[in-house]
Amino acid sequence: MQDQAAPPAEAFSRRQRLAGAAVHLYTASGSVLGLLIVLAALEGEVEAALWLGLATLFIDGTDGMLARRFRVKETIPWFDGALLDNIVDYLTYVFAPIVLLWTTGHLPEGAVGWVLASIPLLASCYQFCRVDAKTSDHFFLGFPSYWNVVAFYVIVLDTSELVTSVTLGVFAVLVFVPIRYLYPSRMRALQGLTLVLTLVWLVTYAVLVVQLPDPDPWVIALSLAYVVYYAGLSLWMTARGAGARRAARSVRGSQGD
Repeated sequence: MQDQAAPPAEAFSRRQRLAGAAVHLYTASGSVLGLLIVLAALEGEVEAALWLGLATLFIDGTDGMLARRFRVKETIPWFDGALLDNIVDYLTYVFAPIVLLWTTGHLPEGAVGWVLASIPLLASCYQFCRVDAKTSDHFFLGFPSYWNVVAFYVIVLDTSELVTSVTLGVFAVLVFVPIRYLYPSRMRALQGLTLVLTLVWLVTYAVLVVQLPDPDPWVIALSLAYVVYYAGLSLWMTARGAGARRAARSVRGSQGD
């Protein structure tokens, strides 16, 4: 039995269509925050840039749920919300954080610095254009361009140019490695725990920004514990998924004999 076709946009009330448009505007507001992050970075207002970065994280973490709640694909079917989300995410997760790293002096000066700054930008161009960047079972395939998080820790930990450069290189390579990273708001297993821990991480982000330039080591440790949890669970679920796929292929192969 085939699924019923989605109702035409005209089937929804004006209020429902306006609600859908408001959700898209909410997503698009992240682009303005991206501009403000760049301006703050150029003016040397690091804490302001990080606060704005936190706001973009909140918007990106909630706009998808709002889009599903208000059925924006049905109320405004001619508007590509996924493309809008990618545009905004590239600005706020990739471009603005790299500008912030440059202006805070965490990248080498001259041609070497330009090359190092370009690597995440180019790697993320590839990642954002992959049709399988978000899998059908709600994972990110390859490092999901969390350069805003990378920049946050570089600033909080005040890493050297060498450490920052190596970090950028490692994560740029991970863009191309098919590890399945958690999509906290849409994952199925352990979603409740992961969302709670994500909220705790956001709180530690805010606390660390308040404490700059001398953040509490215990708060840093608590913040990094979430990163370890996120990476560890992503690796475990990648391995589990690979094992399940191998088992499925083995079963199909035995049935075909």
